[in-house]
Amino acid sequence: MGHLPTLITDLALILICAATMTLIFKRLKQPLVLGYIVAGFVASPHMPYTPSVGDMANIQTWADIGVIFLLFALGLEFSFKKIVRVGGTAAIAACTIIVGMILLGLTVGHAFGWPQMDCLFLGGMIAMSSTTIIYKAFDDLGLRKQQFASLVLSILIIEDILAIVLMVMLSTLAAGRDMGATGLLLSIGKLVFFLVLWFVAGIFLIPSLLKRCRKLMGEETLLIVALGLCFGMVVGAAQAGFSPAFGAFIMGSVLAETIEGETIEKLVEPVKNLFGAVFFVSVGMMVDPQLIAHYWLPIVIITLVVILGQATLGTTGVLLSGQSLRTAVQSGCSLTQIGEFAFIIASLGVTLKVTSEFLYPIVVAVSVITTFLTPYFIRLASPLYGLLEARLPQNWLTSLERYASSSRAVGSESQWRKLCSELVRATLVYAIVCIAIIALSQQLLVPLCIDHLGSWGAPAATLITLLVLAPFLRSIIVKKNHSEAFTTLWKANRRNRLPLTATIVARVLLVMGFILFVIMHFMRASGGIALGVTVLAVTIIILSRRLHRQSLKIEEQFVRNLHSREKHAQAAGKAKPDYAGRLLTHDLHLADFTLPAAQAWAGKTLAELQLGKRFGVHVVSIWRGDYRINIPGASSRIFPHDRLQVIGTDDQMKHFGETLEAELISNPERTEQRETTLRKVTIAPGSLFADKSVAHSTIRSHFHCLLVGIEREEDTLHSPVPQETILAGDICWVVGEETDVEALIAAAESSLTPAAPTATE
Repeated sequence: MGHLPTLITDLALILICAATMTLIFKRLKQPLVLGYIVAGFVASPHMPYTPSVGDMANIQTWADIGVIFLLFALGLEFSFKKIVRVGGTAAIAACTIIVGMILLGLTVGHAFGWPQMDCLFLGGMIAMSSTTIIYKAFDDLGLRKQQFASLVLSILIIEDILAIVLMVMLSTLAAGRDMGATGLLLSIGKLVFFLVLWFVAGIFLIPSLLKRCRKLMGEETLLIVALGLCFGMVVGAAQAGFSPAFGAFIMGSVLAETIEGETIEKLVEPVKNLFGAVFFVSVGMMVDPQLIAHYWLPIVIITLVVILGQATLGTTGVLLSGQSLRTAVQSGCSLTQIGEFAFIIASLGVTLKVTSEFLYPIVVAVSVITTFLTPYFIRLASPLYGLLEARLPQNWLTSLERYASSSRAVGSESQWRKLCSELVRATLVYAIVCIAIIALSQQLLVPLCIDHLGSWGAPAATLITLLVLAPFLRSIIVKKNHSEAFTTLWKANRRNRLPLTATIVARVLLVMGFILFVIMHFMRASGGIALGVTVLAVTIIILSRRLHRQSLKIEEQFVRNLHSREKHAQAAGKAKPDYAGRLLTHDLHLADFTLPAAQAWAGKTLAELQLGKRFGVHVVSIWRGDYRINIPGASSRIFPHDRLQVIGTDDQMKHFGETLEAELISNPERTEQRETTLRKVTIAPGSLFADKSVAHSTIRSHFHCLLVGIEREEDTLHSPVPQETILAGDICWVVGEETDVEALIAAAESSLTPAAPTATE
């Protein structure tokens, strides 16, 4: 018998323990993440009564792969456009929570006398709530259609991207141990540079690549291509000095913008589940009961800090963003736990060897406790709001209501503010692209040209680099010079023209700086010659119509790729309209409801259902497969599996959803009694069916059976026609429900004429 490698035996033990615990936790209706953690504890060396893994190093490698897949899958569910779409409400709340929780973590860590790095990582671990656990709790409690649930999920979107940034910052601080302001700013600048560069390059190149190869890609090929791109970005991020998980997230977010993003997400999910299970099991293996028993006081205190801190900061952040007190309390009570990112950040600290060994099991214990308590705190929100409403002074409540109402008012944005934000965003993106092109040319193109062309190598490399840079340099100069904001300000007041001209001059100087750098560093030219060539190059760039068309073509390609999945989803009815996000700032919101197959409303018109009168909701659209009915009229009918997009308040949505699920067509008979059967019947002389045609035999009309064949002595079995006469002695093959067939057999074998069965017999 061959000897199995330790890796395989360890994996077998892990998966068996994970499978057993997930079945148990599924039965108990608890999150599967907790089951994985318990499975890890069972399979760890800390549990003496069960088999344990033999090589933790191999398991750590699998766990690292699990983190990569978890972040890649998170990126596939993420979109950078979601940050804009969720609006300022979620951003204000998320930033309030994260900053406040990090400060609380630092305070608690210092109070216990822990090292500075432990305090930093503790703050990061308790700063983010668990998307998976909250999502499941909302589903279990039937709250997914509530307004505050949409807001909480939007806050979690912001927290996810901030968690990635936090991971990168913690990795940088842990590697360099540079806690100064200068080092921190340089790290943030480096992060922004690579984030923008990878995202812009990825959006421009990858959707176009997938589009060209779409006919060649089946599911298997698409999965391999996606994973190849993922791990390629993982290597690139590691070489740039970032966490590998950061690279996986970036590639996932790029692929999320493609039309194939949804398919890739489904293909990757089984792989993510496998490696994710191994990661969470490895988290459980780090739990040492002796350490937990020794550090019971920090566990209790940190648990209270997480619950009270998340609830208080969440409520405060939502209030600051202009929401009502009820919505703020409901949102704050939903965020009282930590989950996946706490484990990932804790694992990062262990991998970098910068955190103490007691911190990991403490955070796991806190996560388990807060996860169990999450549904109870969500249910506690309504009583807590009632208590606050009764106890708070009336002038406070009036002030909060007035602040929420004023925050909902839509104001006009300053044209100067709009123009400046557009200019900064466009200039930053194009400048980063130019810096990347120059860096690549300096590292790769210049040495290659010098090796092959000798003295002509440097001029050739300079010319090629400037030709590649030209469309982007032109965009820096002319972008937004003819925008609505620029034109409005130019015509509104003559005093605006000087600062507007200054913005153009500043961008021209920036472009000249790029060109001067290339000429002087690639060709080692003198300052006078370099300046003259630069002025000539800028003049050509501004006046060239060919460069104008080329820059427009590049920008149009980028925008088309960026919005390809969104447009495809809207055309297929898989995306909510743009105004859905704006409804979150009001009492109304948009939700989808699917009509069950056995719904009593099926086949009825909207006029017959009177949904507006009964529930106060409005049906905006009806989706039937790929067919969409916008603003359906009173005569529009709804059918099983139709998806209704409905606008209403929380209470209206709740009443509508409960009624939709309750008013089903009841079927008192068991399914087994309605099964059809095939039987053969011998026609007796003088029976009800003898000497009658098939059409007039009443087999179908009265007995609800189907005559499918007739067998006679001189003939083989054949399918009858309606005009054929049934003769005595014929063997008839009939199909029908059991009770109907039995009644038919009794009539066929009798010379009397019995009463026909009713439809319910």
